[in-house]
Amino acid sequence: LMNHYHLQPRQKINHFKNHYELTRKDLMVKNLKRYKKNLAKEGKTEEEGALDFFPMTYNLPADYSLFVEEFKKSSGQVWIMKPIARSQGKGIFLFTKLAQISQWKSDFIWKPDSPQAEPYIVQKYILRPYLIGGKKFDLRIYVLVTSYSPLTVYLYRDGFARFTHHRYSTNAEDISNSYVHLTNVAVQKTSLNYDDKLGGKWDLRSLKTYLMSR
Repeated sequence: LMNHYHLQPRQKINHFKNHYELTRKDLMVKNLKRYKKNLAKEGKTEEEGALDFFPMTYNLPADYSLFVEEFKKSSGQVWIMKPIARSQGKGIFLFTKLAQISQWKSDFIWKPDSPQAEPYIVQKYILRPYLIGGKKFDLRIYVLVTSYSPLTVYLYRDGFARFTHHRYSTNAEDISNSYVHLTNVAVQKTSLNYDDKLGGKWDLRSLKTYLMSR
């Protein structure tokens, strides 16, 4: 996009070159792993440890054999599959048995031109998330990057938390319930419990007040 348009000095755009290295799920994992490996080589143990925040992740189909090996070691573990380049929670699902991803595998092998045959990442599902009112939430935080050399970043302090509208559960009957596990507004707004006024969100000030009161 940036290579085909001439912008006036006053004009700005909200994407940076090669942004997909962070916004595509498989590439983000690749870069996090690479960064962690480089920190280890440099002996920066503390900084390397700070990157232990993301769960075990495999790219499918490339890492399928490695994933199956780990899957067989982790009896009872819940896993989550995510298409590498979709948004709004589309295509995401949880599973506990390899048979539950057989349709994805079949589509990828036998129907490579089908939309269902897209690459995925698969991750160990975080089974004990911090809950508020028994429900999952995530944080939507915005930053403005004005320079990469030197790196200059401004944090927008009025972000928000997004909540599910169903209580968290990993019971077998709830594994396939997106309203339990996905905080995406595009998913939650179709729930019968959805609050049109609040939109299932808290501003960060409300979240901070709640956490400080605990």
